[in-house]
Amino acid sequence: MAVTTFTTLPPAEWMQRPGLDRLAAALGEGAARYVGGAVRDTLLGLPVADIDVATIHPPEEVVRRLQAAGIKAIPTGIAHGTITAVSDGTVVEVTTLRHDVTTDGRHAEVAFTDDWQADAARRDFTMNALYADMSDYRLHDYFSGIADLHAGRVRFIGDPLRRIAEDHLRILRFFRFLARFGDVPDAEALAACVVRANDLMALSRERIADELLKLLVARDAVGVLRLMVDHGIWQPVLPEVDAAAVDRLAALVAAEAAAGIAPDPIRRLASLLDIDNAEGVTARLKLSNVQRKRVAVALGDANDHPLAMGYRLGIEGAVDRLLRTDDPNGAAMVAGWARPTLPLSGGALVERGLARGPDVARALRQVEDRWIAEGFPDAARTAAIADEVVAQALRATSNA
Repeated sequence: MAVTTFTTLPPAEWMQRPGLDRLAAALGEGAARYVGGAVRDTLLGLPVADIDVATIHPPEEVVRRLQAAGIKAIPTGIAHGTITAVSDGTVVEVTTLRHDVTTDGRHAEVAFTDDWQADAARRDFTMNALYADMSDYRLHDYFSGIADLHAGRVRFIGDPLRRIAEDHLRILRFFRFLARFGDVPDAEALAACVVRANDLMALSRERIADELLKLLVARDAVGVLRLMVDHGIWQPVLPEVDAAAVDRLAALVAAEAAAGIAPDPIRRLASLLDIDNAEGVTARLKLSNVQRKRVAVALGDANDHPLAMGYRLGIEGAVDRLLRTDDPNGAAMVAGWARPTLPLSGGALVERGLARGPDVARALRQVEDRWIAEGFPDAARTAAIADEVVAQALRATSNA
C-alpha cells in the first residue's frame, strides 16, 4: 500500500471536526500532537474514526486546561495518563507522554515524561509511532514509520522479542496490522511471533476474540491467516483454525465478493468452524449469546429456497448460511429482500370455526408453511389457503 512522502499531514475530513481548534489552543502551542491511527491512516488516504492526542502535560494539568477552556474532561484512564476530551461534541483521547517502568506481558506500569521519542519508543509498530503537531500538522517520525508505510512493512520498534514480552497481544496485533496494511511480513517480526506463540495462552480469551474478529475483516485476512496456520501461531489457543478452516474462509470471501455483500466478522468466524467445534470455540472465546447463536445458524444446512430461508431464519441468518454454502446469488436475493408478514392471524381461523387453543396454532403453522411454499402470495390467496386448512381440520375433528 503506497503512501506519498509528506513533511506535514495532507488535508483530511477529520481535521474539520468541531472543537479541535479549541482543544489545540487549550493544550498550547507545541505541547500536543496527534498520534497513532489518525496520522497513519491520513497518510494512507484512509478514513479516520478515532482521534488520539499525546501531550507533555501531566494528566492533572490537562484536566485543568480543558476545564479552563470550557471543554469537558473525563478521567477515563487518568492513572495511565489518559483523559477523554469532549470539545464541541468531538471526542478525543488525550494521553500524557509515557515510558514503561515494568511490564508482565499483559499490563504495564508507566511513568510520565516530556520526551517525545521515549513515548514513541514504547509503542508497538513504527507506523503507529507517527506524530503530527496540532497547530500546523508537521510530522515527527522517530523510527522510520513513514518508510515502512511506503514498503507495506509492519515492523516492531526495537527488539521484537522484547516488545512481545512486554505485551503478548502484540503477536495478534502484528498479524492484524499485516492483514490490513502489509505486503510482505517483516522476517524478524515473524520469527519473534513464532518463537513467542505460546505466550498467547496468558491472554484472556476476550482479548484474543477481539483481535481475531478485527483480523477477519482486514484486506488480506485469508493470506495472513494462512501464514499464521503455517507457522503454528494459533495452535496454543485455537487449534481449530487449521488449513481446512482457512480454505473455508477463502471460499466465503469469494462468495461475499460475488454477491456484493460486505465482510462480516461473525460470519467469517463461522466459516472457520464446523458443527462439531463451533459451540466449544465460541464459548471459549466468550462471545455473546447473540453472536454464538448467529454462528450456529450460519452452520446449518441450506436445503430450502433462499427466500424461505430468509423468512424462517431472518435476513442476516439466511445470508450467512447461503454465503457459507457458496450460494452468492441466493444470498444477494435475500439481502435485497423485504421480509413479508403473514397476512392472516389466528383470530381469522377462529372466525372460520376453529376452537381457540392448540388447533388454531397448528392450523396457523400449516397456513404459513403453504404460504411460504407458494412464494408468499397476497391476502386473497392466503385466505383461500386458510379456508382449505380450516375445512380439513374441521373434517378431521368431526371424524374423530
